[in-house]
Amino acid sequence: MRDNDPWETVRSLATHFTEFDAERGLAPEEQWTLQVLKLSEEVGEAAQAVLGVRAVNPRKGRSHSWEQVQEEVVDAVITGMVTLTRMRPDDAADFFATVLAEKAGKFLPPGDTTTITSR
Repeated sequence: MRDNDPWETVRSLATHFTEFDAERGLAPEEQWTLQVLKLSEEVGEAAQAVLGVRAVNPRKGRSHSWEQVQEEVVDAVITGMVTLTRMRPDDAADFFATVLAEKAGKFLPPGDTTTITSR
């Protein structure tokens, strides 16, 4: 297990991108909108990588590996975490943990869920 808290890194990234967009004169809601669009782009790149690993495009053949797909999925997850943190800078990790517990509770049998806590 790693010692560093991923949410700390995410908070730093969110702060950096928020400051950058503020310097460009973008209002918070506009920043959030563009960040959600960025998230959509990252998910699209993961989908594109799956098409590449499955050799769907006959012109390109097998253009990706499953490891590249996994990296694209991580990019989408990171972007999602940064997006949430930009929208909820004070409680993103707690909000994430709450929603995760609610969603997991719909699919996992009682007793199989672990208590989720944020740092």
